[in-house]
Amino acid sequence: MERNLTHIALFAALVAVLGLVPPIMLGFGVPITTQSLGIMLCGTVLGARKGALAVLVFLALVAVGLPILSGGRGGLGVFAGPSVGFLIGFPVAAYVAGWVVERWSAPVGLAAGAGAVLGGIIVLYPLGAAGWALMLGKSLTQVQVFLLGFLPGDLIKVVLAALITRGIAQMRPGALLSRP
Repeated sequence: MERNLTHIALFAALVAVLGLVPPIMLGFGVPITTQSLGIMLCGTVLGARKGALAVLVFLALVAVGLPILSGGRGGLGVFAGPSVGFLIGFPVAAYVAGWVVERWSAPVGLAAGAGAVLGGIIVLYPLGAAGWALMLGKSLTQVQVFLLGFLPGDLIKVVLAALITRGIAQMRPGALLSRP
């Protein structure tokens, strides 16, 4: 139990630390950040439930005002901004990424890459787009065009998540909680 809490706290901290990398602003109201790599890793390394819990801890810290979102943002106000759909989608994305790694018996790097794509892109993008469109008064079609700007970076993050997860599995198999 204590080990699980430590892992959850460490991965919440990882997502926060990745927020220190300056965001890339494309002028659409939602920054491109490295924090989504942390979300993917929460799932691929910790598994579905623990990964989602780590992200929920991170979001709780954001909600109480810690400026740990990329760009130094925090507080309840961020949940009323264009990023709200992504924020709501973060724990879902981590859960799905972890679920894939837990359930698919493919080599861990391949399973982690597939989980990161499913959770971090296929699941997260529609949730992010819905919040983005709602908060900015845009149509889903307009927002989907904006999302194309995120895709190259997110595909790089998928590869990184797969490589990092595979590396952890090779170096410290017991540390990879997403695989029994």
